Amino acid sequence: MGVQQKKILHAIRQGKVGGGETHVLNLVEELDKQKYESVILSFTEGPMVEKLKAEGYKTYVVNTETPFDFRVWKKVKKIIEAEKIDLIHAHGTRANSNTFYSAKSLKIPLIYTVHGWSFHPDQGKMVKTIRTLSERFLVHVADKTICVSESNLREGKSKFPMPDSIVVLNGINRVKFNPDKVYKDIRSELGIKDTDVVVGYIARITHQKSPIAFIHAIANLEASENVKFLIVGDGDLKPQMLKLSDELHLKNIIFIDFREDIPDILNAINIFCLPSLWEGLPIALLEAMSMRKAIIASEIDGINDLISNDDNGILVPPRDIRRLSEALNQLIRNEPLRTNLGSKAEKTVKDQFNVEVMTKKIELIYEDVFLNYKR
Repeated sequence: MGVQQKKILHAIRQGKVGGGETHVLNLVEELDKQKYESVILSFTEGPMVEKLKAEGYKTYVVNTETPFDFRVWKKVKKIIEAEKIDLIHAHGTRANSNTFYSAKSLKIPLIYTVHGWSFHPDQGKMVKTIRTLSERFLVHVADKTICVSESNLREGKSKFPMPDSIVVLNGINRVKFNPDKVYKDIRSELGIKDTDVVVGYIARITHQKSPIAFIHAIANLEASENVKFLIVGDGDLKPQMLKLSDELHLKNIIFIDFREDIPDILNAINIFCLPSLWEGLPIALLEAMSMRKAIIASEIDGINDLISNDDNGILVPPRDIRRLSEALNQLIRNEPLRTNLGSKAEKTVKDQFNVEVMTKKIELIYEDVFLNYKR
C-alpha cells in the first residue's frame, strides 16, 4: 500500500522574483512528489508565478500588498477549502499574516518560514516595535517556525519566545548553478570584452539592497577602462539609480531588467556585489558563490552566516561607501585573489547549502507536524 499524498499550500508574498520566491521554486521542485502535492498561493502576479504554472503546479493569486489584510482572508479560506489542503507553509510575513486565519478556522497545521524578519535596524522605533509585535504573534500562531539562518533565529529569540523553531539553511540547486557547465555568451550579447573585469549586482532594486550607495561607490573608484558594472533587476529605486548614474556620468554601467538566465549572467561576471542593509540568508549570494564568484557583501546578520571576511569573500560595513570602493578596487586589480575567494565560496555552498539537504529537512518537519498536530 502506497503512502497517502498530502497537499501542501505554499503561500508567498509576491509573484516577482526574490529570494523567498526562489526558495519556494527550489523547494516545490525538489519535494518528494509521491508524498506531497504542492499548490501555490501568491499575493501578487509575476514571473515566478508564471514559471510555477508553466511547470504544472496549480497556482492561485489573491492580490494584496498589505500584511494582515483581513479583506482577502475569506477568499484565501475558500481556496484552501476547495483544494482540501492538509498543511499551509507560509513563506514570509505577508504570507503568514494572510493565511493564519484560514489555518486556525479550518484546523490545518501552519508552518512559517522566516526569510528575514520584517523588523530590522533600518527602522524608526515605532515601526520596529509594531513589526516586532506582529512577528511575535505570527510565530505564536505557527505550529513550527523555520529560520533560514542561525543569526535570524538568535535575533528572533532575543525579542520573543520561539519554542517551536528550527534552522534550515537555504539550499542551492548545484546542477543549475554549476560553474563548470557551458553557458550562453552574455558578454558578446552585451558588448563586453573578454578582457574586461565585470562586477555584477543582481537584486531587487529596493532600499534594502542599498543601490544608491553602490552607485556612489562606483563613482569613487580609481579610473579603469577595462571594468564594467552589470546591474540586473527591477524595483522602486531603479529610476533613481539610473538618474544618479547619468548625473555622475558613469559610462561603464550596463542596466538590464531581471531575466530568467541568471546562471548565464553569473558565468559572465568576475565579482558579485551585494551591499544590503539587512538580509535573511540571501539566495542570490548563494547562487553567485555556487558559481565560484568573488564576493563583496555587507557585514550583517544573514550574510555573516555565509561569508568570513578575507576567507571566502570580502565583508564591508553597510552604507560605508569608502570601504565598498576600496574592496571593489582591491578585487578589480587582483585576479589571483578573485580566484582564491571564488573557489572558497563555491566550497562553502557545496559543503553546507545544498537544495537536497534543505528539502529533506523540511520534509522531516512536515512529517513531525502531521504526527503531532492537535486539531
